[in-house]
Amino acid sequence: MTKQEFDRYVYEHGPDILRFCKMTTASEVEGEELYQDTMVKLLEQLNKLDLSRNLKSYILSVAIYLWKNKRRKFAWRKRLAPFESYEAHLESGGMLPVSSSEEIPENQVLQKEKVEMVRNLVSELSEKYRTPIYLFYSADMKIAEIADCLNLSENTVKSRLRRAKNILKKKLEVAYYE
Repeated sequence: MTKQEFDRYVYEHGPDILRFCKMTTASEVEGEELYQDTMVKLLEQLNKLDLSRNLKSYILSVAIYLWKNKRRKFAWRKRLAPFESYEAHLESGGMLPVSSSEEIPENQVLQKEKVEMVRNLVSELSEKYRTPIYLFYSADMKIAEIADCLNLSENTVKSRLRRAKNILKKKLEVAYYE
């Protein structure tokens, strides 16, 4: 892959990848850092990239790999010396702002609350359920691509998606009854 092809690919698919990074990290700033780290890693491997293969799946798997490595390093360092500001950030759950196209302010507020509730519930899922949900709904990846990206079978991805949807459905039912 040439530099120009890479630039064109990033221009076309960069926003989807950035959105995935932000959702994975649950933070706009850390998502942007993960996106930059991912792009730097890909630029280092530019001569190995092939447009004929599913490049988006590969890029997202690189982002997941980098995020897991960063979390693993942080967990290791936390054992040695606690880092309270990061914990406070995780508790506050830095979410992305939501924009609504509806004109009525009440509808905008209600829609924002619904979206925020769903985001919070999705972020509470364990990683094995959360990641396929993000890949399927945010990155618009097919089940086969998710399976390839996460090195899982398609049936495992389907099962995790179904289980995550059931968990979210139960939590949303409880939330709306209260």
